[in-house]
Amino acid sequence: MTTTSEQPAKTRVGNFNVGGINHLALVCRDMQQTVDFYEGLLGFPLVKTIELPGDNGQHFFFDIGNGDCLAFFNFPNAPEPAPGVASPDPNTFFDPSAELVTAIASMNHVAFDVDPEEIEEMRERLIEAGVRCTPILNHDDSPRGIARENHPGVFVRSVYFYDPDGIMLEFAAWTRAMRPDDVRHAPARAANAAAVLAD
Repeated sequence: MTTTSEQPAKTRVGNFNVGGINHLALVCRDMQQTVDFYEGLLGFPLVKTIELPGDNGQHFFFDIGNGDCLAFFNFPNAPEPAPGVASPDPNTFFDPSAELVTAIASMNHVAFDVDPEEIEEMRERLIEAGVRCTPILNHDDSPRGIARENHPGVFVRSVYFYDPDGIMLEFAAWTRAMRPDDVRHAPARAANAAAVLAD
């Protein structure tokens, strides 16, 4: 990761001139296991380590490209995970009928941007490392949202897998630029969702 003076120029958007994700902070059980997975297996360089004051744990940062970081807290007194509530349940996710729904304000998954030409090889490397993962999914606008084969309507191809703490991860490869017709749905309202559940 480059220092502030060496940062590449970023595209900035929005009313607050945002240039992407600075870092996403997650919580892990065992920092060494996390370092072994993210730096050792995935190859994300560990770029910053912090010991929290008062023996309250650690905060480590991994470079995931373009000046963005994935960070982890390790709290000695962290509550146990709540799969199926705070995150998708890794024990059921690989079932084709698995439930993807998680709680409001939860972190459902982290998707890493990869090149479309490399996604098959990346999946094979995960399998060789003993990481359980999905087949490559071709996301399209069909009623199911996933096609068996890659075709011109596919906008992203991805493979999902889990880290040692059950955090869902994704390698995602955009296959085309987004177009104006990709924004075609009215945002759902909480009241509408409540009415659907009541029926």
